[in-house]
Amino acid sequence: MVAALGLAGCGTLPTNTGKDDSVALPLNPESPLVKITKASSPGEDQTGVRLMPLGAYSLDTRLQLAQRATTSLDVQYYQFENDPTGRLLMMALRDASIRGVRVRLLVDDLYTTHTDPLLRGLAAFPNFEVHLFNPFCCGRTSGVAGRYTASIFDFGRLNHRMHNKLFIADGVMAVIGGRNIADEYFLRSSSANFIDMDAFVMGAVVKEFSAIFDRYWNSEVVFPINLIGEPMGDLEARRRSFDEAIANQPPAPPIDMPTTDLLGYGPLSEDFDLGQLGLEWGIARALADPPEKLLSETPKVAFETSVTNGVMMQVWQAKKELVITSPYMIPGNDGVKSFERLQHDKVKVTVVTNSLAATDEPLVHNGYSKYRPAMLRAGVDLYELSPTLTQSTKRLGMFGKSLGRLHAKTAVIDRHIVFVGSMNLDPRSASANTELGMFIDSAPLAKELLRVINISRLESAYRVRLDPKTQKLQWLTMEGDNEVILGVEPESSLWLRVHNMLMGWFVPEQLL
Repeated sequence: MVAALGLAGCGTLPTNTGKDDSVALPLNPESPLVKITKASSPGEDQTGVRLMPLGAYSLDTRLQLAQRATTSLDVQYYQFENDPTGRLLMMALRDASIRGVRVRLLVDDLYTTHTDPLLRGLAAFPNFEVHLFNPFCCGRTSGVAGRYTASIFDFGRLNHRMHNKLFIADGVMAVIGGRNIADEYFLRSSSANFIDMDAFVMGAVVKEFSAIFDRYWNSEVVFPINLIGEPMGDLEARRRSFDEAIANQPPAPPIDMPTTDLLGYGPLSEDFDLGQLGLEWGIARALADPPEKLLSETPKVAFETSVTNGVMMQVWQAKKELVITSPYMIPGNDGVKSFERLQHDKVKVTVVTNSLAATDEPLVHNGYSKYRPAMLRAGVDLYELSPTLTQSTKRLGMFGKSLGRLHAKTAVIDRHIVFVGSMNLDPRSASANTELGMFIDSAPLAKELLRVINISRLESAYRVRLDPKTQKLQWLTMEGDNEVILGVEPESSLWLRVHNMLMGWFVPEQLL
């Protein structure tokens, strides 16, 4: 406590961000990406989407956009790690800025401890600006716990984070979805990797995403990196420091690009070279929390304008079928009642989430587990991802010996409305974090997303049910041709289960 008091007095945020507002640049008709968009679009009101369930394709698409952009790159992420994947994308953004492309990089400040020196170096390159969302003033060289300790009296503000993921090239093409920029989101980690979902987006809705990015970039809760932390020194020294830091690290491993993904698509680079993209088209709308969500007086006020509220209002209108994937699932009492209403209306509901063994947030699983029996009684067809079964499901990517974890945030409503975004079904997404996503009405796209979800559901997950006799939880899986029924959380140790239960007493559900 003494150390916290001392650190907390070390500094405060500037009272004025000192920045000039900037907005998306006008479309450049000579941009190859603009030309491809015009050649591919069936109508001005249409949005084209290609799902990217494979991390290799998703990473390659971002790199292709960075390399092919000629006007602007607007990039926004919750987590941007100093690891081989993060450095690979940083170099692509740096090279684009040197070519004359305006690069605006907006990063949430929670996980920037190790990335901070590189971000400061990037901000020294021509045409490159770096901003931080809701930054920490103190303890910046510490980890997350150290930063919070150094700002212990500012926890209410710092508890709100920007969870958005957005990459826009030349104002006409974008990547959205669940992936942050780190090895584990692209199957490049040796210990644990995420099953995730991104969407390449082109057409009408990209203009909405550009407006959303501008609102964040110019928000009062976003600060230029040069105003945060220690003075940064002259531009040339910072550029040289960035280049030396990159050169002193082993080169990033090559991207393992299969010929096609599980939907039968090849890499988007092939379509770029042909000058026209094959996508699924429909009417889309973007959703995003206001960046000032953290300034809301109460969680209720924050929720009313949230992506969570907008998504769930659409989801609960399902007439025949609802399929949801969410790595962190805490429906709350209101969510359970909504599932019960869908059951009454004979809507088939399927939910895929993480098992205790798969989750990277055990306390969130503890919050979810309290509602599991009620969800099952409400007729939810419930599946929990298995980390070991995922290792053998080759169509989702090669996990090797690494653990597989669900991270995709998607929904399919009545087999024609699709949601892809960053929002989890938990209290943090509802009232603490900002989120971003998209709805699109497209039956062909819904069919593709259901195909991906079914691979996880049927090949990589346990089906959860209540024992017909005892009403206790059971987990069902197949071993060869035989069905196996388990009576405890599968693949989890007794210590993990006991530890999680005890810790759950001390963490309010609203913080999960």
